[in-house]
Amino acid sequence: MFRALWTSATGMSAQQKNLDTISNNLANVSTPGFKKSRVEFEDLVYQDLLIPGAETSLQSTHHPTGAQIGSGVRVSGVTKVITPGELVETGREFDLAVDSEGFFQVLLPDGSIAYTRAGNFQKSEDGVLVTPQGYPLFPEVVIPQEVIQVQVSHDGVITGIIPGQESSPIVLGQIELARFINPSGLKSIGKNLFVQTYASGDPIVGIPGQEGFGEVLQGFLEISNVNAVQEMISMLLSQRVYDMCSRSIIAADNMMATTVNIVR
Repeated sequence: MFRALWTSATGMSAQQKNLDTISNNLANVSTPGFKKSRVEFEDLVYQDLLIPGAETSLQSTHHPTGAQIGSGVRVSGVTKVITPGELVETGREFDLAVDSEGFFQVLLPDGSIAYTRAGNFQKSEDGVLVTPQGYPLFPEVVIPQEVIQVQVSHDGVITGIIPGQESSPIVLGQIELARFINPSGLKSIGKNLFVQTYASGDPIVGIPGQEGFGEVLQGFLEISNVNAVQEMISMLLSQRVYDMCSRSIIAADNMMATTVNIVR
């Protein structure tokens, strides 16, 4: 009965973490480039009351199943699901999306590189293409003041048109994408950004549309890959499991009370 109390408590704790993750997914349904998370569970250590295959007689008969009692569940990990989100056409010239594999590279203030699927870039006061937080796209792209129209090709070449020179666009920069052997191993740091970890492996940098990289689409934005309906179902299931674990605690407590009354 004491075991039932602690086992049920592990279930409640695990489902609380599951609900925390689901809540974060739902909160970011409208976040550009957001990648949902999924909680992974594993069962805890077992107590062997009878080992499977143990001898049951002197005639060499063996127990077919044994007797093992588990001690609960725990969260073994929270995995980022790096699947593409739906692409929505915005018509805005600085909205960019990758139609398949690849992350945009962003230069952080400390000089390190972060990675994002959110392509809602803007132009800074210096004409630099930056994220909404002001972090410049890497390699840096500067849009001169005299440029009246910016075009981004599928292979990431950024060109601009100057009044009177419409037939001869000038090249402003080249977008380079990064991909990883294990993108789920990237670490989220907020602001729609990821950073490299040992688990993700080193970045593989390349040109859009080449060597397995997706193409860049101008005027499109990748939205969150969260399915609100699925998350709501998962939330209800988590709530029910939490409730059942709490009922197990109540049942174990009632059994303990009955035992105490018998002893009295």
